Amino acid sequence: MTALPRGETPGSPAADDDVAPPSSAVPAPSTGDGPETDGGAPGAGERAEATDATADGETDSAGEATDGETGDAARGADDTADAAGGSGAGADADAAPAPLSEAEAELAAQRELRERIERRKAEKEGPIAAGGKLSGKAADLLAAVRAVESGEQPATSFFDSPAPATPRRTAPEPAPARPRLPEPARAPQSAPPEAVAAAAAVLAEGGAPAALAGPAAETLGAQAADALRTDPWQLLGVPGVKPEQADGFARALLGGECGPDDERRTAALVGWLLERAALRGHTALDASEVRAALAERSVADPEAAVQHAVAEGVVLVFQDGQENEQVHDGQGSGAPAESDGDEGGDEGAGDGQEPVQVLLGLDRYALAEESLADGLARLVNACEKDADWEQAASAAGSPSAAELIRAVAAHGLVTHTGGEAARAEPAALITAARALGLRALGATHSADGRRRLAGATGDPETAVTLAGLLSGEQGPGRDGEGAIAVDLLVVLDAPQLDVETAAILVESLADGTRLVLSGDPGVLGSAGAGRVFADVLAARACPQIVSRTPDPGPIGELVSGIGIGELNQVEAPGKEVVIVPVRDAGEAVHRTVQLVADSVPRAIGVPSSDTQVITVGHGGSAGTRALNAALKQRLNPGPGRFGGFDPGDRVVHVPAPGRAEPAVIVSADAEGLHLDCAGTEVVVAQERVESSVRHGWALSAHQAAGMRWPAVVVVLPGEAAQGLSRSWVYTAFSRGERHLSVVHGVDQALPRAVAQPPAQDRTTRLRTLLETPAG
Repeated sequence: MTALPRGETPGSPAADDDVAPPSSAVPAPSTGDGPETDGGAPGAGERAEATDATADGETDSAGEATDGETGDAARGADDTADAAGGSGAGADADAAPAPLSEAEAELAAQRELRERIERRKAEKEGPIAAGGKLSGKAADLLAAVRAVESGEQPATSFFDSPAPATPRRTAPEPAPARPRLPEPARAPQSAPPEAVAAAAAVLAEGGAPAALAGPAAETLGAQAADALRTDPWQLLGVPGVKPEQADGFARALLGGECGPDDERRTAALVGWLLERAALRGHTALDASEVRAALAERSVADPEAAVQHAVAEGVVLVFQDGQENEQVHDGQGSGAPAESDGDEGGDEGAGDGQEPVQVLLGLDRYALAEESLADGLARLVNACEKDADWEQAASAAGSPSAAELIRAVAAHGLVTHTGGEAARAEPAALITAARALGLRALGATHSADGRRRLAGATGDPETAVTLAGLLSGEQGPGRDGEGAIAVDLLVVLDAPQLDVETAAILVESLADGTRLVLSGDPGVLGSAGAGRVFADVLAARACPQIVSRTPDPGPIGELVSGIGIGELNQVEAPGKEVVIVPVRDAGEAVHRTVQLVADSVPRAIGVPSSDTQVITVGHGGSAGTRALNAALKQRLNPGPGRFGGFDPGDRVVHVPAPGRAEPAVIVSADAEGLHLDCAGTEVVVAQERVESSVRHGWALSAHQAAGMRWPAVVVVLPGEAAQGLSRSWVYTAFSRGERHLSVVHGVDQALPRAVAQPPAQDRTTRLRTLLETPAG
């Protein structure tokens, strides 16, 4: 790789010659074509955007945000809101209750599907093979279930028997799905006012904010006050509460009766550590990591604390190794048994044994991973070869598309990998399947992905968003047994699929349905916990089709090199790739505003509304907050009279954790904030504006995953160097269709990040479950 020559923007002035060029190897820049207009540096008095609800909570470096936020604000969680001016979007204290939002409807649908997952588990004949890894209360429950199955005890001695469930059907013969009738979503269950009042009284005794009363009652139930009085550390279960705050609350309530090794405290800490790990993408944690974290929290005996948490059913314990069985300590606790001198407990006890890894996990993710593994195995084994696909394969537009069609013809589960150009292959598969009379559908991560898939197939009815499909707002609907009425489902942007969503999706597919997981393995992973696509690929649980269709043009050439760890210079005669060197974060913001407002529209022909800024994090001098404030001042100045927003503001709407939908502010009234989301009107209730809407001229790479824009400006200020990785650079650089500008201030950190092999940054169990034969 050669050294970087001095970069210029598409219209950079000669005055920039005094900028010292970085020496890192990056793509060759284009030369300027004329002077830029002076956009002016953003004023110090610019107000920050009203909110910063994110779709990913992406951290800026090594788990810490550049603005001082801890790694607790991780993928899938909304960031803490900035101070907001104004009284909200058309605030009206006497307004009628807002109707259910899309997010609430989706959550209600997901609750129903999770209940179906649990019912299916209970209806299976014979014990679940993975149940041998359960411990504590979970193990007791499993023993009770087996006692009922063997006839040793009646079912009524444990619980009321549910009505017999309908056995899973096989896929019907291809036929048009019956029209889907709209069904009202269930209202979210809010805590009773008396429960909130009681919780507020207990919180006041402990010196905790009264604002926590509502969330505490929703989290802990109607008996929240009694639970908090008995075990003050249950406050840690309320989102946003940190151990230091829970400790102070406990001391105020219990006085000298509590201490750092109080079993109530240590159990709550173990659960809290696992919850925070899930926000960073982990479905489990190594037991040694949990013990080390407990020691940092002044727990004198972390091993005993872990054993107690397992015995109380706070977490489950698993062992992945030679025998793949649970470790017991001989006392029935199910905690990891460790030999003397083996502090980590991750080595085999006998000579010649392979090292084992003892993992701790929350039951919700254990259930999701086991249900997903079971469901994928069901799809693999229930494939029906009831159509002649050979003619369709022969007529495919590329060898890779033909290979994909043939693989799907013979298998119920197939993975497909490739870049943006390779999306034409799943589109060809969907078109071929529909020509054969099959009900074929493609699901994408974003509305933009849906638009691009519909354009590739030529039929808008073939494309839905995954959230819309699961909520029932899009797609063919479900039959009387709850299965999605499709014969073939292609999930694009599969790396953005988290384990809980994947489990719900697979559980919603009937036996005989074919499933294709398609995506680019080089991009950043899901906002939620898990690494479903990577685990399925690593387990080799099904045929894997690797596209041989490269992305075209200078951007495609650049991104292809990044994918294999090379940051190459590329020829960009049409200024497809431009490098803009900067010396500090202030200059990075100034140059970014110039690019979006003047240079790219003038020299490239892409308007500001079609140019997206992507930066490493939300905080810092050149994070999304600072960039959005500067871009608003230049592109759409205004007083922010709608809770910090004005008509015409570009925003990102976060209807649920992990989802980011670009939109434009239209208006506001007593009903809420009116948005235009790619032609669809969305109304955000007043009380949800602060937590789910933020300015969107600048996004993080996690938010931008699954979407593309005609032009992209990637901002790399020096303070963001530690937050770079190959996956981050690959994702950010590949979002531009026609043009990519890189505001470059990280010097050698960029080529180092690209050259570093991608790390397994998430601990999960799905791969082990897929590789372990059922028995």
